[in-house]
Amino acid sequence: MNDVTITYCKPCGYEKRAKEAADALKGNLSVAARLVAGKGGVFEVRVNAEIVARRVKGHFPDIDEIVESVSKAVK
Repeated sequence: MNDVTITYCKPCGYEKRAKEAADALKGNLSVAARLVAGKGGVFEVRVNAEIVARRVKGHFPDIDEIVESVSKAVK
């Protein structure tokens, strides 16, 4: 069983994106992602503690990128 977590910056307003990503993972891959509120601008998607998608300056992963990254990591 893979442990998928999405850590998001609550003060930055990333919760909606995190929920949308979790819904997409559930719908497309039947993977349940655990949401973890954070701060400091963080948005990271991890599979078994390995970061597979993240926000970096100038880039925010979209839903398709997150689903693809998680799909590759769980196979």
